[in-house]
Amino acid sequence: MPKNKSNNAEANLEDKANEGIMTDGEVDPKLLARKKKKLPKEFYEKELFRLQVEMVKLQEWIKEKDLKVVVLFEGRDAAGKGGVIKRITEHLNPRVCRIAALPAPTEREKTQWYFERYTNHLPAAGEMVLFDRSWYNRAGVELVMGFCTEDEHQEFLRSCPEFERMLIRSGIILIKYWFSVSHGEQEKRFQGRRKQRHKYWKLSPMDMESRARWKEYSKAKDEMFAHTDIKQAPWYVVPSDDKKRARLNCMAHLLSMIPYEDLVPEIPKLPALGDIGGYVRSPMHDQTFVPELY
Repeated sequence: MPKNKSNNAEANLEDKANEGIMTDGEVDPKLLARKKKKLPKEFYEKELFRLQVEMVKLQEWIKEKDLKVVVLFEGRDAAGKGGVIKRITEHLNPRVCRIAALPAPTEREKTQWYFERYTNHLPAAGEMVLFDRSWYNRAGVELVMGFCTEDEHQEFLRSCPEFERMLIRSGIILIKYWFSVSHGEQEKRFQGRRKQRHKYWKLSPMDMESRARWKEYSKAKDEMFAHTDIKQAPWYVVPSDDKKRARLNCMAHLLSMIPYEDLVPEIPKLPALGDIGGYVRSPMHDQTFVPELY
């Protein structure tokens, strides 16, 4: 007899994901329409590079106009946050655009005002900072895993909107993305990481525990949105079961959020090579070279 999946919560979630139903029960018509259509590789790579060139233009605009930009990337484990951050920054100047991916707080940081460790990474004029997870840890992993008390969680929900309004009043452009991945796709990516040696490091103990706490994370996310999806800094949801589309859609949206112009910098003129007459190179046997294995 066929297996009855109605008694299996995880299988139901995976079935819904395959049918284009998001984890909150809503049907995503775009996902339904595109489920069986993969972006052609040539189109994806061409469009990705076009967007990356635009990112370079945006970078130059941010530096020229002394803008301060903060972009938050949140979502479940294996939702694709790191992939889009990597594509955004691939051709950017790390002195202008930097990534903030904070480790677990130290014992000293645990005694600080909660937002303090994050404010140290905010941008100065002419900078853009991409947070690979942010202060929203308190509304997600810290709550679900018991790393904070319920009182601390409630205080975060009260103070976070005011904290973000304060950042915006100070002149910071704040953009928040939530990467939404289905249960079935997340499991598929976890299994892929388990089988690929170069991805072992992506499977942390927290990742393993999150597999058993899907419902708790879902409830925490819903409560977080209810309190922090504010007019001044709304959440933008990125459906990320299709990694390539998620990357392109997020990058295109980010570019649309900050009006910019192409400053068209002049192509630098390279001076002629200097005269090396009379220079005698030091003996090569006095230097240590890398073995030529290839």
